[in-house]
Amino acid sequence: MTSDNLSPTDTTQLRCVSPYLDRRVFTLRFTSTARGARLARRLVAVRLDEWGVPYGSAAHETVVLVAAELATNAVRHGHVPGRDFRLLLRVTDAPRRLTRIEVSDSRAERVPPRPGRLTGPGREPADGGRGLLLVESLADRWGWCPRPGAPGKTVWAEWDPFPNAEFAP
Repeated sequence: MTSDNLSPTDTTQLRCVSPYLDRRVFTLRFTSTARGARLARRLVAVRLDEWGVPYGSAAHETVVLVAAELATNAVRHGHVPGRDFRLLLRVTDAPRRLTRIEVSDSRAERVPPRPGRLTGPGREPADGGRGLLLVESLADRWGWCPRPGAPGKTVWAEWDPFPNAEFAP
């Protein structure tokens, strides 16, 4: 699932569509606990290494950090008792090379601000967290959209090709 980039002034429509051919996809549901968030981070790290993005590389560390932040946010801000969160990691080659992380939770009423609206006068994070500021600074694009056909939301982050990462076919 991807989202069209909207201009900063056009936030009335947000669509999640999937124009990319999937080459490497990892998706799993995790318990909405700190342990689930840690496991999500660890499994993203393992999968990236299996796909040719080695531990210790800048690309690996960036994707794992963003996955950890999104999973932690799903647990802290998207938790609904008895509901899990879902993580999806996708690396595509065609029609363009792209790395994408999506984390979906079941809490629709607590949504993050739109990209580009995280900082500024009167917009400091109320809970003291800075996780989305990290996501915004590390990802080429990020955003969120309502979960189609289910309650909740999906928060996603994307990167165009990492120039130093070698993704095995």
